[in-house]
Amino acid sequence: MKRRIERSVCPYDCPDTCGMLVEVEGDRAVAVSGDPEHPYTRGVLCPKMNRYQETVHNPRRLTTPLRRTGPKGSGEFAPISWEDAIGYTAFRWRQIIEEYGAEAILPYSYAGTMGLIQRNAGHPFFHRLGASQLLRSICSPAKEEGWKAVMGSTPAVHPDAVELSDLVILWGIHAAATSIHFQIGAQRAKSAGARVWAIDTWETSSTSIADRVVLVRPGSDGALALGLMHILVREELCDEAFLAEQVQGFAELKKEVLPAYDPRTVSELTGVSAATLEEMAKEYGLARAPLIRLGSGLSRYGNGAMTVRTIVALPALVGAYGKLGAGCLCGTSTGGAFAIGEVLREDFMERPTRIVNMNRLGEALNGLAEPPVMALYVYHSNPAAVAPDQNQVLKGLCREELFTVVHERFMTDTARYADIVLPATSSLEHADIYRAYGSYCIQRAKAVIPPVGQSKSNWEVFGLLAEAMGFEEPFFGQSADQLIDHLLSLPTPMRTGIDEAGLAAGRGVELKVAAHAGRYGTPSGKIEILNPAQPHPLPRYLPVHGGAQPLRLMTAPTVYALNASFYERDELRDLQEGMCLLMNREDAEARGLADRSPVVAYNDCGEVEFVLRISDRIPAGVVVAEGVWWLEFTPGARSVNALTSQRLTDQGEGSTFYDNTVEVRPA
Repeated sequence: MKRRIERSVCPYDCPDTCGMLVEVEGDRAVAVSGDPEHPYTRGVLCPKMNRYQETVHNPRRLTTPLRRTGPKGSGEFAPISWEDAIGYTAFRWRQIIEEYGAEAILPYSYAGTMGLIQRNAGHPFFHRLGASQLLRSICSPAKEEGWKAVMGSTPAVHPDAVELSDLVILWGIHAAATSIHFQIGAQRAKSAGARVWAIDTWETSSTSIADRVVLVRPGSDGALALGLMHILVREELCDEAFLAEQVQGFAELKKEVLPAYDPRTVSELTGVSAATLEEMAKEYGLARAPLIRLGSGLSRYGNGAMTVRTIVALPALVGAYGKLGAGCLCGTSTGGAFAIGEVLREDFMERPTRIVNMNRLGEALNGLAEPPVMALYVYHSNPAAVAPDQNQVLKGLCREELFTVVHERFMTDTARYADIVLPATSSLEHADIYRAYGSYCIQRAKAVIPPVGQSKSNWEVFGLLAEAMGFEEPFFGQSADQLIDHLLSLPTPMRTGIDEAGLAAGRGVELKVAAHAGRYGTPSGKIEILNPAQPHPLPRYLPVHGGAQPLRLMTAPTVYALNASFYERDELRDLQEGMCLLMNREDAEARGLADRSPVVAYNDCGEVEFVLRISDRIPAGVVVAEGVWWLEFTPGARSVNALTSQRLTDQGEGSTFYDNTVEVRPA
């Protein structure tokens, strides 16, 4: 049978949004590789996506709608037709609306797909239904708040600018797992003579490329930035002309904040020696074009927004934002490329409805009243695994009166608690359009194979539900491609001058983002170290939440999974060698724990069984759990999020996955 090559896009929650080439034979994808013509990803894929066809055609794929026949959580289901599944769902929702009102229905989704149509397909439906709204803040809203507090709407530096830098700082980012193309760029910069630093809480595989590795106490990164600023001022390494012309509030910072962050004080806060602080500040201050690539993990503490704000302010002191290849890259903002309101359709809401924070799903399922949550609709997410405080989430999902529908590709932890399970398409089976958040690329993708089994896309299912609920708006009857065509018919400044023909042909194209040219997207037009609109007008160090247990828990990414995705693949699970807890040898010996022995980590939220791995890459006082494992494959009955709390960040109402403590005992 003749094979053909089709273009597509990686749909997962990664900043790079890789261009892909898919080899298709008949109705099957038989090979996947990177698209060498993509302007940013240039033919390189991560280990997960290089064999994406093994996810698409995995024997675990759900291929027919299912109705629960056993207890919740048992995974016992019987096949039903799509007609029965949609009809029964609409029937139950009408019952709930009649008794409790539409706000008793709660959608839950996040970033299982990043395409603008399929990811947001539920918004117009639930707005029209009058359901509760979900505040989708599980990832890094505190990081966004920290950037905006200093830089406003200023576009970030292009990620390829790293190759012009002479000092690249990977700060709180496991780039090999979460931004592989920036890691490649940093390596190219190093080959051209740049120095590379890695600042983190433990030695990830990404730190292997670094000339200097600096390990900080979890949550103390803001103090480190302030300590570097203190020394830059003392050693007269600041760019006074840049500060005078383009920065608001440096004099106030210098007078009111920095004196308190001398090297000795900062060393006590961060665990970084005073001598190392002196060396770092001097090298940073003398660098021609220092560039910080900031990760998201350090924003997932109780002080996350302030930490990011403080680090973002640091390059201003040396004038880095005025130099090529320098500054701070938190991520790119490409939201302005499309009129996304045409997809979200907030105008379908008759009135504003209540907003439920997704980080507090456990509280919502177990404690909300007036009305209680009586129906949950989950799509492209697996909250039983990824939401914090897993014990509370599972308790809520076990409620017999809670009617749960899950639209999924696999029988995930959440799907096992559903009353109705609907089979979902993969990204190769539906149309969509994508924008990156780690580059300035956009790309349109078509379906390159037919749906596997009876699977349907998010867009299709919400069209069926709209019809079943009696919605008459023509919006719900259009196809995904028709909505994409509509979006592209609406011009936006960010898409001016792009390769329209390339976009239509399915190639990745770059947006034309103008440089700030000395005026920034802030109210003052300057970099705002002093921001009077903030609760704290000046950056400062805020303490983390803390905890009663002695070990800081790092819920880290792995190169072989992405949150709870890819655990359907046997070979990727095998490469992780099981659900492990990494611990320093000194801490293990103090507790009588042996390498590869079964252990239990516990705190006030719950307890989780792991296999212990003793590692010299982990500092004393820290333990690391990589990945978010499905319960099917865990050593015990729970996975890592049974140890994370529902507390929120200082701004942005984000998650605090990294701000938890545990103790560890033998199993």
